[in-house]
Amino acid sequence: MKLSISITATLLLTCCIMFAQRPPAISSPDVNPDHSITFRYYSKTAQRVTLKGEFLQSPLSFIGDTSGIWTVTVPPVKPDIYPYSFLVDSVEIADPNNTYIFANERFKRSIVDIPGDAPLVHSLQNVFHGKISYRYYNSTTLGITRQLLVYTPPGFNPNGKIKYPVLYLIHGGSDTEETWTKVGHANLIADNLIAQKKAVPMIIVMPYGNVRPKPMADFTKDVINDIIPFIESNYPVLMDNKNRAVAGFSVGGGQTLNIGLTNTDKFGYICSYAPYTATEEFQKNFTNWSPDADKVNKQVKLFTISVGTDDFLYESVKKNIAMFEERKINLKPHIVSGGHTWMNCKLFLATTLQEIFH
Repeated sequence: MKLSISITATLLLTCCIMFAQRPPAISSPDVNPDHSITFRYYSKTAQRVTLKGEFLQSPLSFIGDTSGIWTVTVPPVKPDIYPYSFLVDSVEIADPNNTYIFANERFKRSIVDIPGDAPLVHSLQNVFHGKISYRYYNSTTLGITRQLLVYTPPGFNPNGKIKYPVLYLIHGGSDTEETWTKVGHANLIADNLIAQKKAVPMIIVMPYGNVRPKPMADFTKDVINDIIPFIESNYPVLMDNKNRAVAGFSVGGGQTLNIGLTNTDKFGYICSYAPYTATEEFQKNFTNWSPDADKVNKQVKLFTISVGTDDFLYESVKKNIAMFEERKINLKPHIVSGGHTWMNCKLFLATTLQEIFH
């Protein structure tokens, strides 16, 4: 009897100690009605906590209380989706109380969504929605099985009579095939624009663009030799170049130029977003490029390059635009404010979806 009481007391004491050591339940981030944002972090040992975010001109310091809860409130922010992180005693981390994580292979930041007073083009709206499918295909080019995401539009019937145009949409350098949906909300942008009849129903294919340690040029071969055949064998799609588009951001924007402009018989729409072109493949393709401009302009219905004036690639993008124009290639520049951000990516994609396949 005494032993039983002793064991019970020990268990109760252990539970109390464990409960006392558990961090408190806190909410972060909280978007307030005036579009200000409150962030919280718990640590009894941190000496300093700082907030970094693409909605800030410079980092902001948290204020900690005696219970170990650190808090900072950011003044009203323009509605959009933004990445952010915490700097805890010089160690950068994602917000541990936020499950909305930026899809990226190099860094792990959190995401905060500030809704607009009126629905934004990337927001979840009361419209019919398409579907995102995770698919696997065999890459004979790379010798492995790889994953890609496929958006099919509202009302899609894989066995129906309707055939769809296809946009091949490529992510940035250290992003993944999920970044266009988890950060860029490509599926919601397409849903909303299709519902408004500003975009035609289409299939959007989002492949994994990183092929390291293989040469980057192998991704071009993968798209042409493996991804396109996989899509055209498994989905009811239109197979001529006027119903096929390619677009991408940053490294993916450079890949878009490499893929599209060396295969103008296959892509009638080429839309490059803030392209990173300091690559061996781009130099090989375009340093001494002498295209048949009349042929290219006849095959390509729309060629756009988009960039923000604060983008660190702005000057190099301007040089690329000038290079293509010097070679008499029809090009539509899309210059906006802002930097090398996924806020601009959503804007670029929304513009592209309204211009292609019409």
